[in-house]
Amino acid sequence: MIMTQRARRATIAIVAAAAIGGSGVAVGAATAAPAATPTVASAPAVHLPAVADGGARASYADVVRQVLPSVVLISTGEGLGSGVVLDGAGNIVTNAHVAGTATEFKVQVAGDPAPRSASLVGSYPPDDLAVIKVDDPSGLQPARFADSAKAQAGDVVLAIGNPLGLSGSVTSGIISATGRVVAEPASDDGRAGATLPDAIQTSAPINPGNSGGALVTTAGEVVGIPTLTAAGSQGNQVQGIGFAIPSNLARDIAKQLIDSGKVTNSHRAAIGAQVGTVTGQDGGPAGTGIVAVTSGGPADRAGLREGDVIEAAGGTPTPDTQALAAVLAAADPGDQITLSVTRGGQDLDVKLTLGQLPGN
Repeated sequence: MIMTQRARRATIAIVAAAAIGGSGVAVGAATAAPAATPTVASAPAVHLPAVADGGARASYADVVRQVLPSVVLISTGEGLGSGVVLDGAGNIVTNAHVAGTATEFKVQVAGDPAPRSASLVGSYPPDDLAVIKVDDPSGLQPARFADSAKAQAGDVVLAIGNPLGLSGSVTSGIISATGRVVAEPASDDGRAGATLPDAIQTSAPINPGNSGGALVTTAGEVVGIPTLTAAGSQGNQVQGIGFAIPSNLARDIAKQLIDSGKVTNSHRAAIGAQVGTVTGQDGGPAGTGIVAVTSGGPADRAGLREGDVIEAAGGTPTPDTQALAAVLAAADPGDQITLSVTRGGQDLDVKLTLGQLPGN
């Protein structure tokens, strides 16, 4: 089966997000992970925590045994992915790109050879999160979640999931950084990928099928949901750079989906306009064009018009929609930002107070 639900690859590009009151860096355009089975590489060397006798910890088998029953294999008609059990009612959080367009799923629970039927509760692609619910929740073990706000570079973590359909696989690494802004690749039908705020960067190897699984601490608590890995500007594989959605965000969005079937509070900034990448004379991206302005929204109140081209936001160049999305992902609703705009050959600086990205 083709692994279309992938630990996706992203091209790294640094963006001065701090200029608009946010933090972190941005990850630019990305490509889908290759269909070919990747070669297996060992995890980067890490310093393991000390144990009571002062020696290095030799095994995390106890952590794996604790967490593995909470990580499931999810299959659709298009591919495989992973999920994390939220509660005893059978709700499971995963990536929106794992769920895809499916509404019915098969879920494999550790220790149970019989797949269980599940259905979609809700999906929120802007944060690449979805919740599905199994019909039979008997025996499900809810995961314990860490406070991802306390995660810090250097923490040892394990990635547990089902890469390439290999159930219950475990890789190890550290948290390399927090607060990253990551842009996912476009979907197979050409739709722009999600731009994820505040992602956790990890050196724990993440491969196709790991998406939606668990990034866990040495205390056995889920600190993130692995979603993609990095690739170089030429699409070449980059070792030891993966990204996970922080557990605090995953739980917040999942709760909203469970409570109402949709997201009612995105916590995400928006300018209140539909945009598209403008193509220059050389065929390359030449700015982010405004296609339509939402009546009464931030762009409308700031005087922006259809046909305006945003060339920079908060001093950060925005040659395409992904670049603008990265800036917005690092900002908060209510922040003020200056947009550098061209209109009919004239250059304008437009001050705008950001609104909130619609939840549904």
